[in-house]
Amino acid sequence: MQPSAVRLCYPVVDMSELARTDPDGELLARLARDAHAAFGDLVAAHQDLVYGVGLRVVRDPALAEDVAQEAFVSAYRALCRFDAERIAALRVRPWLARIAVNTARNSLRARRPAESLDEAVQPPAPAAEEPLSLAQRREERSTWARLLAGLPERYRLAVALRHVEGLSYQELAATLRRPAGTVKSDVHRGVALLRAAYDAEQRRLVTKQAKEAV
Repeated sequence: MQPSAVRLCYPVVDMSELARTDPDGELLARLARDAHAAFGDLVAAHQDLVYGVGLRVVRDPALAEDVAQEAFVSAYRALCRFDAERIAALRVRPWLARIAVNTARNSLRARRPAESLDEAVQPPAPAAEEPLSLAQRREERSTWARLLAGLPERYRLAVALRHVEGLSYQELAATLRRPAGTVKSDVHRGVALLRAAYDAEQRRLVTKQAKEAV
């Protein structure tokens, strides 16, 4: 993705300490020096996160791709307005995730979301697996995706960002703009709801199989 914009050049900022403590520190240093030149690396490093966050909200893979593109355009425009010190202070993952959440929610106001997560909860199984094992894994993924999609948005987003996208509780709090204790509670509550829904579904399947065996 290469948004068209003027080239931005900032004074060099000494960020060696940040680079040692923050995995995005070196990238932030380059963004602070020249946001235009380093933006492609920002996209490459975090495109999966932005797409995944958008998918948790819109629940449609094709629409999530559009959301991700729009989110990165918004991020680029924001960087064009920031000075070097502000860029240096960014917490990249929650900042991008927050942009993705807002972009996705805006998109939903104009479009009707799809019904499922399209097996987005886990990556596809290796092609070398036996057909039966592969089918079972796909069915399991589909079940968890459907159950996750059925949660209220507050819990669905918290669980997905924590356990699927891998955000820390601190990053999650910054993304959703809620206290860390609140998002932790939302994650725990969402996981409990997921487990209860899964257990209920398994009981229904057992009951159905017992009836069919009679």
